[in-house]
Amino acid sequence: MTESSTASITAPDWDALRATAVRAASAAYCPYSGLQVGAAAMCDDGRVVSGCNVENASYGLGLCAECTLVGQLRLTGGGRLTAVACRSGTGELLMPCGRCRQVLYEFGGPDCLLDTPRGVVPLSEVLPDAFGPDDLPTGPGAPA
Repeated sequence: MTESSTASITAPDWDALRATAVRAASAAYCPYSGLQVGAAAMCDDGRVVSGCNVENASYGLGLCAECTLVGQLRLTGGGRLTAVACRSGTGELLMPCGRCRQVLYEFGGPDCLLDTPRGVVPLSEVLPDAFGPDDLPTGPGAPA
């Protein structure tokens, strides 16, 4: 995210994002773990998207809330994530797993803000030395 693109962005309303994440958690499908997880994010155009976890009897196929949130981002017009909050159904702060940190990095970049036990920090502090699109090869045969 460039400095000029952040100038027009409204500061995140963290209380509203947290409340949206808790509401999203109430829609979770979690018959195996019993842990409802919701995530909410502000986008670079001011939209708020949310997601919930969706478990599967084949445990490895479950989807985390952050993954369904990114699906909503794409379905509602794309863009970039600028701020993310993850909560349980009872409002407890939850940290994204490693896979989800990578997914958030892909769609928010190093400057995307994340609500953490240490406070709000950029993803670059939560996922240092992240692998991203800039790390992919360029040239013949590389994705455009």
